[in-house]
Amino acid sequence: MNKDVIQWLLDSEEPWTRYRFMVDVLDNHEADSVVQAARAEMLAHPQVQALIATAQSWPVYTLKRHNDAKHALYAISTLADFGLRADDPGVMPVIEEIMAHQASEGAFLTPLNIGKAYGSGEDQWSWMACDAPTLLYALLSFGLGNDPRVQAAVEHLTRLVDDNGWRCVAAPKLGKFRGPGRKADPCPIANVYALKALPLTSQNLNSPAARKGVEMLLWHWEHQTERKIYLFGLGGDFRKLKYPFVWYDILHVTDVLSRFPFVHDDPRFLEMVSTITDQANEAGRYTANSMYMAWKSWSFANKKEPSP
Repeated sequence: MNKDVIQWLLDSEEPWTRYRFMVDVLDNHEADSVVQAARAEMLAHPQVQALIATAQSWPVYTLKRHNDAKHALYAISTLADFGLRADDPGVMPVIEEIMAHQASEGAFLTPLNIGKAYGSGEDQWSWMACDAPTLLYALLSFGLGNDPRVQAAVEHLTRLVDDNGWRCVAAPKLGKFRGPGRKADPCPIANVYALKALPLTSQNLNSPAARKGVEMLLWHWEHQTERKIYLFGLGGDFRKLKYPFVWYDILHVTDVLSRFPFVHDDPRFLEMVSTITDQANEAGRYTANSMYMAWKSWSFANKKEPSP
């Protein structure tokens, strides 16, 4: 990263950008005064306060499609991305509401409505492999890893993995429900969500479950021209730079894979990284080429200007 880009990021008006850049890239310690100042500014920022308010409204409304970027589920996961913790103002009510609904098998629940083409068409608290891991990721990020309820959810998630990664699985009470792919196929987005949560537990950073999920995503990239899996392709739309992390795209998948050191030298992973870095402009900056309308007020949803 060149010095101009570093200075551009340090001078950003976005405290969440400065905070994460200093901690994640420059390896500044959380106790450093400049880091603490950026974090405090982030927590007080109106846009972050609005995200917290949306998260506190969990679940807001029944989730009918898992790429609904305006749903509170993704306000919660984005706050986790930014680095909020359980003791930050406004976070504990969110945690309490999530943890108030947990299946006996371990997964945290979301109010879902599965259309009659695949389900009952009725509202119900339940879980699927494309929502429960996101809630688990948030709880682990917030610092709840030692809570027995969270540990039960981690154990449940690892038990769900199959030989070829996580498949389209759901709560037993949903009966024979599964997505529109082949029964034995892995579900790409379920693997992304699962792998986002597992590295936050030290015992799963190099576990058999993690390795199966990682290999599934790398295999999908390697065989991208052969066929879609569960409707997830790796064409032009997949390669567009997009945030926040909601669905199956190049930034989301590569970010998740990067959390596992054993993939850093894998040529398939390096190809994915190059697909991103090739999109930088001459100044080394990146502009979103896709966006979620629900997030249009954020710089990362601006398709006309580079976003820090």
